Amino acid sequence: MKSAVFILFFSLFLTSCGLQSIPTANNEVEASWAEVQNQYKRRSDLIPNLVNTVKGYASHEKETLEGVIEARAKATSVQVDPTNLTTENLQKFQQAQSGLSQALGRLMVVSERYPDLKANQNFQGLQAQLEGTENRISIARRRYIDSVKHFNNLVTVFPTSLTNSLLHKFEKKPQFTATETEQATPEVKF
Repeated sequence: MKSAVFILFFSLFLTSCGLQSIPTANNEVEASWAEVQNQYKRRSDLIPNLVNTVKGYASHEKETLEGVIEARAKATSVQVDPTNLTTENLQKFQQAQSGLSQALGRLMVVSERYPDLKANQNFQGLQAQLEGTENRISIARRRYIDSVKHFNNLVTVFPTSLTNSLLHKFEKKPQFTATETEQATPEVKF
């Protein structure tokens, strides 16, 4: 009887101490980060087609088109894998992606000046795919934020934090934060 109680107590201890839950949560953070990168790559892959379509209608908008291409190159050059997911690296990644978002915004403003471009089915399709991708990015970022919150709670809140400090030694994972540009109030002019 005593051994059955001991086994029951020991199994309950193992399931609540973080021995399995911390590595599982770390895997979830890594998977959700991979999904964030996947969606940003999807957006990046759409850009050459979008630029080429706009170029056909608005070739004299060279500065805007080059800005988008340059921003895409910067955004794709900043790679952060789960093993080097630090606050600093995440900020660099966010800055590069924010620059690309701004360049795409300027490209969409340019497209407003060209009714034939706006009516082009290829452009409309690419624009719809880009909008859908932006929504997917938002969802992937939210899932990443949730998985990091869960993981950070496991590594910082007792009793699992004790297991982490003794066995795993995982550090807290960084969260997405809005850049200054993203926090700025948009200027609306009529």
